[in-house]
Amino acid sequence: MRADHPSPLPDVLPAGPPAAAAVVFGDSLERVAAYAELLATDGTLRGLIGPHEVPRLWDRHLINCGVIAELVPPASRVVDVGSGAGLPGVVLALTRPDLSVTLLEPLARRVTFLSECVERLGLPNVVVRRGRAEERDVLAELRGADVVTARAVAPLDRLAGWCLPLLRAGGVLLALKGDSAASELAAARSVLARLGATDTGVVQCGASVASPPTTVVSITRGTVPGKARGGRGR
Repeated sequence: MRADHPSPLPDVLPAGPPAAAAVVFGDSLERVAAYAELLATDGTLRGLIGPHEVPRLWDRHLINCGVIAELVPPASRVVDVGSGAGLPGVVLALTRPDLSVTLLEPLARRVTFLSECVERLGLPNVVVRRGRAEERDVLAELRGADVVTARAVAPLDRLAGWCLPLLRAGGVLLALKGDSAASELAAARSVLARLGATDTGVVQCGASVASPPTTVVSITRGTVPGKARGGRGR
């Protein structure tokens, strides 16, 4: 989804939202469509998404992210780690105005795009923060989140080391994964145990509206969390 070099505008712009989008986004559909247009135009020109992704923005990206809103409790404070072009953080903020969302992204040009999206879409419930999850100042500022989200950021063992310290005790990491979700979770169990994680599992979201449904690894931070590992994230 996230390219690193500027690209020309695609020859094919995204079609209108499919019927499933109305089910997923409801009254927020018009604003999500405005975000889709930003992704297809400015996002493509700036290399945040590849032109080949534009025709499938709705099914593969927007709906894929929107259906995880069912896993986020009301009025949650959410940190979207490695936000990139804003998936899933911007989608959650558009769909759930009750949420307070921080888009955490280390690359300056992506931060600029995200800030412009927030302004143009009118998102008072969103803050854009440049940085990495494992940096001390970021951790000091953002720790205590109810939910941390991440999509296409890193393997689960490293991702958990960066993200679990941002959560309050009982908070949940929602890592959007593909077919590798179960195997990644199995491979990371010893690391997760050292980090103090509890109640881990793989959840399918949006089975009635998305094909395929979105696969999410859900990891709860325990009340006596372990020490996070070091390293660098997105």
